[in-house]
Amino acid sequence: MGRFDEGFEGCVALVTGGGSGIGRATAERLTGAGARVVLADLDESRGKQAAKALGTDFVTLDVGDPDAWREVVSNIDRSHGALHLAHLNAGIMTYRASGEELARPFELGDLPDENYRRLMATNLDGVVFGMRATAPLIERSGGGAIVATASTAGVVPFAMDPIYTASKHAVVGFVRSMAPWLVARGIACHAVLPGVVDTNILAEGFADKAREIGIPVIAPDQIADAVVHAARHETTGGLWICVAGKAPYAYEFEPVRGLGVPAKSNGERA
Repeated sequence: MGRFDEGFEGCVALVTGGGSGIGRATAERLTGAGARVVLADLDESRGKQAAKALGTDFVTLDVGDPDAWREVVSNIDRSHGALHLAHLNAGIMTYRASGEELARPFELGDLPDENYRRLMATNLDGVVFGMRATAPLIERSGGGAIVATASTAGVVPFAMDPIYTASKHAVVGFVRSMAPWLVARGIACHAVLPGVVDTNILAEGFADKAREIGIPVIAPDQIADAVVHAARHETTGGLWICVAGKAPYAYEFEPVRGLGVPAKSNGERA
């Protein structure tokens, strides 16, 4: 797309879920590259601490609230006069992942309604509402990129948490389907798909237990590098797989023949 060919100096970026984990690592990476970052998080205390440490702006944001999105983007427009990059990163699991879930069956009948609604509001609504709110300002700012944090659970089964998996499959489909519409407005649209990342959506000790049974655990910094890679890439609609010890690489679905509808982000028909 070319927006960030010269880097991020002077660009304005919004990062949700920025108080910790992937979001904080991305905010730090962008700030170090010269971007003016607005860090957003529902946890005001944690978010303010991160923003103070990184020297960024902070806003409290419930990503599942469309009115809150409109207010945040309006404030960014007033304060900075532009927005070039949105990292829609906030995410949670159905239950805070602990070691027990690695061996315990998922009982759909025991799923609390509030857990389901909270997860979908964060993981899916946060991307849909976020993209809807930020795209017009990014377009008016001369173009840029929107990068959503999905998961490898967005393209493979993840039996430990089927609800989380459903939300991430939805994010993948949404990003791929929105990319052709946004590219005409000068906006690239990508998703990063990490494996298991050592963040606070995991319960204490989960990462160690995962390593013990051979599951590689990724540092948040590696995902921040993938966000930057996606934002600077010349294509759109990319799904960037992030696994331990490897550079991000593009995931491609097998085409479904005979549908007669565009199957790729560039409009190519299968």
